[in-house]
Amino acid sequence: MLRPIQRALISVSDKNGIVDFAKALSARGIELISTGGTSALLKESGLDVKDVSDITKFPEMMDGRIKTLHPAVHGGLLAIRDNDAHSQAQKDHDIENIDLLVVNLYPFEETVAKGADFDTTIENIDIGGPAMIRAAAKNHDGVTVLVDNDDFDALLAELETNDGKVTERFRKVSAQKAYARTANYDAAISNWFASALEIDHPKWVSVSGELSQTMRYGENPHQKAAFYTTGDQRKGVASATQVQGKELSYNNLNDTDAAIELVSEFDPSISPAVAIIKHANPCGVSTGSSLTDAYVKALRCDPVSAFGGIIAVNQTLDEEAAAEITKIFTEVVVAPEATEGAKSILAKKKNVRLLLTEGLPAPKAAGITAKMLSGGFLLQGRDNGTIEELDLKVVTERQPSAQELADMKIAFKICKHVKSNAIIYVKDGASVGIGAGQMSRVDSARIAAWKAEEASKEAGLSETLTKGSVVASDAFFPFADGLLAAAKAGATAVIQPGGSMRDDEVIEAANEAGLAMVMTGMRHFRH
Repeated sequence: MLRPIQRALISVSDKNGIVDFAKALSARGIELISTGGTSALLKESGLDVKDVSDITKFPEMMDGRIKTLHPAVHGGLLAIRDNDAHSQAQKDHDIENIDLLVVNLYPFEETVAKGADFDTTIENIDIGGPAMIRAAAKNHDGVTVLVDNDDFDALLAELETNDGKVTERFRKVSAQKAYARTANYDAAISNWFASALEIDHPKWVSVSGELSQTMRYGENPHQKAAFYTTGDQRKGVASATQVQGKELSYNNLNDTDAAIELVSEFDPSISPAVAIIKHANPCGVSTGSSLTDAYVKALRCDPVSAFGGIIAVNQTLDEEAAAEITKIFTEVVVAPEATEGAKSILAKKKNVRLLLTEGLPAPKAAGITAKMLSGGFLLQGRDNGTIEELDLKVVTERQPSAQELADMKIAFKICKHVKSNAIIYVKDGASVGIGAGQMSRVDSARIAAWKAEEASKEAGLSETLTKGSVVASDAFFPFADGLLAAAKAGATAVIQPGGSMRDDEVIEAANEAGLAMVMTGMRHFRH
């Protein structure tokens, strides 16, 4: 059913585009009602606007907390248009219909993002806005509700097409969006409260987001997918600007996130670092004297898997590194920034997506991760543990050398971002073998060694890269077999969390093999 719009209530925090929109409504003879700053702005623009207080016969008060919470407003929104009893109540109490509600809410999320204090944040919780939105959305049979300034043009087109009326479909779609917005808003408030009060597991929790990008499909062509942002201010894929290349796919975004998160473990003020990712797992990670040096060493680890991968760097991408990267096919390059020369070099490769994040995600930042299960979801804190904060304990007779210790720290940083079971070999600041996602830890150790052997042959080396390397394990060795497999591959030192009931057996095996072993006390499972 088509419904005409004759009377509109406009009350917006974000006033972008509101004047032109209101003028277009007024030109159609639609009566305008407004509040506070919105009303003042529209009047300054020459529009004939009634203040809400003119229809409620009640002044705004309590610093604006009370202004639209009144039967003259909510009755006008909630009255069923074809209900005689409702119409009689309107006549009895002098309540006129409100056919269009235009509201966007107090900027609560932006206030939190700016780090406002508790009291300021509380004052930026909108009350009247959500109440009106929910009322209008419930009565969508007679009322159109807009909560997004991006929808102004769509409504005006609707009115133009239907001679000042709105279709049932448009009203219903707008109502769905309105409820989604208030749900998102309430989720932000409740989650902020839980964080501020340090409530780890509230009775009810909501995970919400705002649509950023729809995609052709998800992991596979038969799956629908979209990217939603949560409002988290942490740098990364959500903050990135795409400089060039075709639209990012679901898998591209997932892998790019894995890449930038991994490379952020390496402080750019200390050393350049490069991570190459394929199917959410690293196939090469390295530090170096320059980004080019780091990239060459990272690529050497597994050049076959690196083809068509994602490359992340922790410093401004320069021309030399960009030129080296373009020598093989790469899906995505992600960096904090890039020089104009680097952009020009990558521009010659039209299929390469270049993303600039304007910074690196903070590895120690708190946050949550969610995993959907049948009938529910698992929620946990982000794995923000870093090796810099750990008390490393040497548990073997042999102490690691300074180089071994440095490499072990790099290896442990990498294994945090590798699917379990994870085994990482590192030598001279670069990964030389990565074993990921195996059901058996000893198999991960063997696969990593085998891949290192293949990469060594590819590079024309006479000696396998794992010879003289160190090895990291994301969790304890339940038996000595995994450690002995690493020793057989040429590793001279081991870093692992420890905590197995057979730690003593593993330590004894390390001593017998002449290995140095360090225990971290922190596990990095990743499933």
